[in-house]
Amino acid sequence: MTRQVSRTAALRRLGFAEAPVAEARLQEPALAGLVAQAPGVPLEDSLGRAADPDLALLTLLRLAEAAEAAGEGPLLARALSEDGARARLLAVLGMSTALGNALVARPAQVALFTEENGHDGEGAAGQTAGSAVLRRPAHRVRAELLAAVGADAESPAPVAMVAGRDGVNALRRAYRSRLMQIAAEDLTSADPLATFPAVAAAIADAVAATLDAALAVARADLPEAASAARLAVIGMGKTGGRELNYISDVDVVYVVEPVDGGSEEETVRAGTALASALAQNVSAVADEPSLWPLDANLRPEGKDGPLVRTLASHVAYCERWAKGWEFQAMLKARPVAGDRELGTAYCDAVGPMVWGAVEKDRFVEDSQAMRRRVEQHIPSADADRQLKLGPGGLRDVEFTVQLLQLVHGRTDSSIRSRTTLEGLAQLAAGEYVARDDAELLDHHYRFLRVLEHRIQLHRLRRSHLVPTVEADLRRLGRAIGVERVDGAESLTKRLRQIRRDVRHLHEEIFYRPLLPLTARLSTSDVSLAPEAARARLAAIGYDDPSGALHHIAALTEGISRAASIQRQLLPVMLGWLAEGPVPDAGLLAFRKLSELIGGTPWYLRLLRDSGEMPRRLAALLSTSRYVADALGRMPEAVAWLDEEDDLAPRSADALREELAALQGRRTDPGEKVLAGRFLRRRELVRAAIGQVLGMTGRADSARIITRAADVALDGALRVAIADATAEAGLDAPPSRYLIVAMGRLGGQEMGYASDADVLFVHEPEAGADEETATRVALEVAARTRSFLAGSAPEPPLTVDADLRPEGRQGPMSRSLASYAEYYERWVEPWERQALLRARPVAGDPDLADRFVEMIAAVRYPAEGLPADQVRELRRIKARVEDERMPRGVAPTRHVKLGPGGLSDVEWTVQLLQLRHAGRVAELRTTSTLEALEALREADVVSAEDQAVLSEAWLLASGIRDAIVLGSGRASGRRADVLPHEVSDLEVVARLLGHEPGERLDLEERWLRAARRARTVTERLFYE
Repeated sequence: MTRQVSRTAALRRLGFAEAPVAEARLQEPALAGLVAQAPGVPLEDSLGRAADPDLALLTLLRLAEAAEAAGEGPLLARALSEDGARARLLAVLGMSTALGNALVARPAQVALFTEENGHDGEGAAGQTAGSAVLRRPAHRVRAELLAAVGADAESPAPVAMVAGRDGVNALRRAYRSRLMQIAAEDLTSADPLATFPAVAAAIADAVAATLDAALAVARADLPEAASAARLAVIGMGKTGGRELNYISDVDVVYVVEPVDGGSEEETVRAGTALASALAQNVSAVADEPSLWPLDANLRPEGKDGPLVRTLASHVAYCERWAKGWEFQAMLKARPVAGDRELGTAYCDAVGPMVWGAVEKDRFVEDSQAMRRRVEQHIPSADADRQLKLGPGGLRDVEFTVQLLQLVHGRTDSSIRSRTTLEGLAQLAAGEYVARDDAELLDHHYRFLRVLEHRIQLHRLRRSHLVPTVEADLRRLGRAIGVERVDGAESLTKRLRQIRRDVRHLHEEIFYRPLLPLTARLSTSDVSLAPEAARARLAAIGYDDPSGALHHIAALTEGISRAASIQRQLLPVMLGWLAEGPVPDAGLLAFRKLSELIGGTPWYLRLLRDSGEMPRRLAALLSTSRYVADALGRMPEAVAWLDEEDDLAPRSADALREELAALQGRRTDPGEKVLAGRFLRRRELVRAAIGQVLGMTGRADSARIITRAADVALDGALRVAIADATAEAGLDAPPSRYLIVAMGRLGGQEMGYASDADVLFVHEPEAGADEETATRVALEVAARTRSFLAGSAPEPPLTVDADLRPEGRQGPMSRSLASYAEYYERWVEPWERQALLRARPVAGDPDLADRFVEMIAAVRYPAEGLPADQVRELRRIKARVEDERMPRGVAPTRHVKLGPGGLSDVEWTVQLLQLRHAGRVAELRTTSTLEALEALREADVVSAEDQAVLSEAWLLASGIRDAIVLGSGRASGRRADVLPHEVSDLEVVARLLGHEPGERLDLEERWLRAARRARTVTERLFYE
């Protein structure tokens, strides 16, 4: 009893689900005798290597009984005694009930598994893609199938000697014998995924040979038709690609030509008879079961079209009527049987049309839509089980490869393989697909195809559905090498992950925005051939086509990965750059950027695969010199273009936290300062990108730029305090310190060329020496300015303290008490006006609160501004207009000091704030636009006046920004002047949202807005 239990347990460990039953079957006389004749590895151990040991044992028992009855017992015993033959036989019996039943019906076919019938002499699980059966050349397989029906393989049109029913039975038996051998090698492969391409090709070769044999039988049965027509069978789909399943629809198209100049009508009639007979020979009911459906529905007009056509008829249809999907189907077209010369002529004729089909209107979009329609017609209950059509299934890989081939293959003949895996490898070699992605798709495609093969092998039925029964899943898992013991659960888990990966990559690549755009270009445009490229460049707006060609050559020459990707991208990129106002400068900037970071994988991947980055990059480089230069200094910012979240403004709190973290990791004072300046540079780039792309409005950009200055000031002040304190030989700072933003910095309205207007404030600590405190405070102010004025690598920020009491003649920093005394005794009207924008930005929070409280009465006088001070402000404003306008500049074009410019709007708003903010709390804001809104709500100005002033202020601010963004110059006398030059004015207009050629509209828009704003200023400011 113990021995029985022990053996039963051993059988369970080997994988037998019904161990007691297996134990009993192993004792059956029919098997016992065989085992005695086949010494070596115990039979149960060999059975345990099968996908389904119970099935293998049951079928082996039936086979032994049938062999004994047929007198083939010695043959079976010899097969079981040969290690390789035993492994192959039991692998087939444990996987396929259909093949097992065929062996039981004809036990003599056991000989197919032996070495003498073409198998290598390796042991179990030792076969690879190089095994003899799978290495058999296609011409030899064809000769074997033709020999089965007595046809001469050397004849240009073989005719069977075994015709009629006997011929049909013979060719079907020969095909199944070949399939049996292929399956045996497949199922004993040590690496079925590696073996898969050879298996699929071997099946396709067997199918092609069988078609030739079936046609030979048809010629024998229909001699008149055979003498009247040359018939070529063109393999389509997986047949053409030499990647067939065990059970597939065999897709074909027939081409016919007369033998001796007969009429087209007679030829077509004869060809139709031959093609129909061929289909009957492989698919119709006969003594031997049918092989597979022969599907000719990919022919012109589908089921409604004639079964066969002449070559000229095929070509005429393709030229006039064929749809995009039909050309996609023709991608895999290959002569597989019949007249090879005619089949080759067909492929030569339609090939150029296949590779030019992508130029048809909406080719890519239609292909993508067709894929979506296929998915929509999958029954929801089957979607997760569909290996072929479902999301993450085989079609996702196949459609992805085919679409990339069709889009790029018209100019690159190296990516035109008919076979999916070869095509994928070629696409990877050409950098059309990332190598890592290609490797993943390759592995997953092999896995799904092998799994599909195992599903079909079980009953030799066409199926793409993953079974749901536990036993079936377990058999599949073991057959594919997934966790031999726990196959069901492991297989399900792995399959789920594979489908997720495939779907993700399919959606990323198949719906790549670059594909439709590349498809719309002509072949000459895509090829970048010099003459065609020069003409196209000139036509789309490049001023120097020869110079542009030089840049193109520098980007695309060579065999590097970068050059390969640039060759794909540039035809489209050139068009995108041409959409900008300065495409020549944009192409040069793109070349410089690519030379700088072209070898980095993330940059190349984004160029090829990103949905947004390439087009956004083109827009930036061909519009903004400022951004182009900034990206050259901070190329990592290019990655932001792929995600809108990366372009979103960072909050003030987030920036301060980041500053604290960066400075906390550094000990050198210079590096601490550079950390703050780095953050400022980064945010300037972020603001510029957003503004050029139209993703960030003027007010938002100003806030981003201002926050960047705030954080730089904060960082510099921290270091200046520590440095000045240490240099003074003190253990702790003798004062509290504060930086108060003024001007556009205070109003959070900075532009790219703005200085940082500030006041420095300090307050000595209790008991501190006042002289020492003052000396250190002055040093803190000086060092803060010096730290931020430093040169590279970070852009300088000019800190201007001229708005302090007594201006340049006064001390750089004052104590809070000194400020209070000054403002109480000597404050000037212009100083009240300047304080309207005072906003603490860095330093001690308590000191900041007390400073704001102290100046409240100064900038918001309770009784309003006295009449004499109003007159003084008007006098100063008039003097500024007269004295500060640059010579040689038309005042109407100066957006800051000219009539209706920034100065007019801001002085008007600030005068009204000084007169009314004492009684209207809502006017107590540092922002010009917020103050205008509050003035309207308080009925100080009308809604119309508010709209006029706001429009002029926003347009003037936008023009200033656009001048800097376009030219890249952040300073100079022209930074505030609306350009006269056509090219410069065009750039500014485009940056402000005008269409190409509308630069004069911008000029008229500004002059109109300025005139209206000046009218309001004269009424509200000058009265």
